[in-house]
Amino acid sequence: MGEFTINKEKILKALSTVQEPDLKKDLVTLGMIKDIEVGVNQVSFTVVLTTPACPLKELIRRSCVEAIHKHLSPDVEVKVNLTADVTSTRGGATLIPGVKNVIAIASGKGGVGKSTVTANLAMALHRSGAKVGIIDADIYGPSMPVMFGAEDMQPTITPKDGKNYINPIRQYGIKLISIGFLTPPDSAVVWRGPMASQALKQFFGDTDWGELDYLLIDLPPGTSDIHLTLVQTVPVTGAVIVTTPQKVALADANKGLAMFRQPQINVPVLGVIENMAYFTPAELPDNRYYIFGKGGGASLAERYGIPLLGQIPLVQSIREAGDEGRPAVMSTESVGTTAFRETAEALAQQVAIRNASADKTKVVEIRM
Repeated sequence: MGEFTINKEKILKALSTVQEPDLKKDLVTLGMIKDIEVGVNQVSFTVVLTTPACPLKELIRRSCVEAIHKHLSPDVEVKVNLTADVTSTRGGATLIPGVKNVIAIASGKGGVGKSTVTANLAMALHRSGAKVGIIDADIYGPSMPVMFGAEDMQPTITPKDGKNYINPIRQYGIKLISIGFLTPPDSAVVWRGPMASQALKQFFGDTDWGELDYLLIDLPPGTSDIHLTLVQTVPVTGAVIVTTPQKVALADANKGLAMFRQPQINVPVLGVIENMAYFTPAELPDNRYYIFGKGGGASLAERYGIPLLGQIPLVQSIREAGDEGRPAVMSTESVGTTAFRETAEALAQQVAIRNASADKTKVVEIRM
């Protein structure tokens, strides 16, 4: 190799030719390269990804190695370490200072599997290495205690700085708080709008969430007081709309989507998830039966110019896992598990793109 020398400047120059595929800027400009070390004919450095659930991590790793080989020497041994620091755009002090991203999971109508999707997205993000919490704000059917096998658990209270804080239930690595924990499971509690809104405010302001990358909010179906309370109480990074392919579900999903896009609310819609997209029987894993119609989620996403984050199949094991209190993503690989993992990666990707390109999130001020 003669007098060839490697130094940090040359490494940075080579890596400045590598684009982050989503953010469309190079890794050096984005400040994603850290801890460069140079040895004899070898280099190592760390790439700080915008989320541990980044679906393009191997592409980024490969591009870095190729850039060093192309711009320095093909004989250099390259070691790329990947780590992640989830991005956030929340401006100013808020009720939940340690939470980087608040994501609203909404649907136009009930029965589309929104809670199942929320539980499994949370588990998939957690398994990628992210810190995740869930607020179950669905006053009509709080499902999270059942889905996480936590029906008999009660949150504890800890005094801190002269104030009592609720400690979220911790289950399978997820921090969880639910309206279901506040009411006995066998009795019907009739919630007036203001009562439910007050409970949701407490879930933010009086709960010790600590450090979280993603806090998912499982909202009631439709558009209600709860939705307005959410956007008025904390800055929401973005919303996800869950629908099934049926025409009636899509018509209602339109309304949910339109609510977040109203000028006075203006919460970015990160994408659409089509649940029960097709039926796959366990004994015929390669077969797809489009029981509820086909392509509805894709057409909704296309109409509004937002991504279709994923299509979740109707699989018996997903339903069984929810009833058993262990989200399906925790079980062995299946078509459902793979679909949830890929959908969670797509969601994390959209959060990172939104945080890199859009304004800081603010609390919505609605005067009605």
